[in-house]
Amino acid sequence: MRAALIALPLLLLPAVADAQPAPTRQQQSRQAELDSLLEALKTAPDDATALVMESRIRTLWIESASPAAVLLLRRGARNLAAHTNDEALEDFDAAIILSPDSAEAWHQRAQAYAALGDAPAAARDLQEALRLEPRHFGALITLSILQEQRGDAAGALRSMQAALALNPRLRGGAERVRELRRKAEGDAT
Repeated sequence: MRAALIALPLLLLPAVADAQPAPTRQQQSRQAELDSLLEALKTAPDDATALVMESRIRTLWIESASPAAVLLLRRGARNLAAHTNDEALEDFDAAIILSPDSAEAWHQRAQAYAALGDAPAAARDLQEALRLEPRHFGALITLSILQEQRGDAAGALRSMQAALALNPRLRGGAERVRELRRKAEGDAT
C-alpha cells in the first residue's frame, strides 16, 4: 500500500509537467479582442479603419509576450530599423527564450535573420510564427518576400494571397499580387 502511494505522484508527474497554466483573464480578453479584430479586418469599410485595426492587431501580437519580452521586442525592432541587425537578433533571441509562444517574437527574429542574409533560418522562424498564429499576415508577407528572393514566384504569390485573404486592405497588397502573378506566369522579366 505504501509503495502504491509513493508511486502515485510519479505516475501523475508527466501529466502535471505537460499541463499549461490556464490563461489569465487578461490573456483571454486580449485573445478575444484579437480574434474579433482579425475577423473584422476582412471586411474593413475603408483603408483608414483597416490601418487602425492592423495597428491594434500588431500591438496585441507584441503584448502577448511577457513584459520583459515586450521590451526586448521593441528594442529589437529599433535595432532592426537602425540596421544594427546583430543586436536586433540578440534581442529577439532573448525574447523567444522568455516567450517561446509569441508568434511576433518568431516573426521579428525571422526579419533579423533575413536582414543578415540567413534565409533558411528566417524561413524556419516564419514557419514557427505561422504554427503559433496561422493568421499572422505579417509573417506571410515576410515569407512571400523570401520566396520571391529565392526565385519562387508561385510560392510568393500564394503567401501574398493568403496575407491578403486575412487583411484585404494591405497597403500595396493588390499591386504586389499582380506583379507576382505576372512573374509566376512568366510574363515579367
